[in-house]
Amino acid sequence: MTHPDPVLARIDQQFTESLESLFELLRFPSVATDPAHDADCLKAANWLKARLEAMGFSASLRPTTGQPVVVGKYEYRGGGSHVPHILFYGHYDVQPADPLDLWETPPFEPQIRKEKDGKDAIIARGATDDKGQLMTFLEASRAWLSVHGGLPFRLTVLIEGDEEGDTTHLDRFLRDNAREFAADAAFICDTEMWNDTTPAIITMLRGCISDEVTITGPRRDLHSGRYGGPAVNPIKVLSRIMAAIHDKNGRIAIPGFYDGVKPLPSALRKQWAAL
Repeated sequence: MTHPDPVLARIDQQFTESLESLFELLRFPSVATDPAHDADCLKAANWLKARLEAMGFSASLRPTTGQPVVVGKYEYRGGGSHVPHILFYGHYDVQPADPLDLWETPPFEPQIRKEKDGKDAIIARGATDDKGQLMTFLEASRAWLSVHGGLPFRLTVLIEGDEEGDTTHLDRFLRDNAREFAADAAFICDTEMWNDTTPAIITMLRGCISDEVTITGPRRDLHSGRYGGPAVNPIKVLSRIMAAIHDKNGRIAIPGFYDGVKPLPSALRKQWAAL
């Protein structure tokens, strides 16, 4: 097994350079949900493509129905009959910085500031979602390559440009290219550490379901004193529906919702309780 200490030492040696690279990426106002920033999104994508190529990856911008996807590939250069294929995912688009008047510093001009606890923090839109996390993976790969000359597996890097908006663009892209991106393991670097000294490997996130409900009531305002009881108030109906979604313990009360869902192992519950 290759020992990580030389790689960790190289990461420390390259820290200033890595920070400068992150700041370059943070300066792109890559707000994919605003067409006025389409050119900025393309600039960010091209910057990442060039970064991957400089690391020895073959890289390209792949068109989607939205912003382009950055794809970088590193082929394994050693021996062996089966080499694992690892897929890494991140995204280069960011949330809008509005309202701008609440920012103490320009959102796309990154700065290092002292927090109240005396620790340094990078202040910029996208620093923690997801450009900061994205660059940790790329810089770790760069350090490994500079020490060992190659990766011990086949690596595909896929960087999306529409995560904060319409993710159906990536859905279509992956369906159309499913065989190309099939992997033995996939890593998503878009979450946080438990705290600043405790790394976390996130294995699952809660999903999101949205729906639109229309409740029809009286066609005009009614006098509450005369009709407040007999007439159905859509607000009250909607409130009852929303209240019935969960029971008093927070468990989802929709019939059939948990069908096919495996119960959590007791060991996992104990791990959560120990956090």
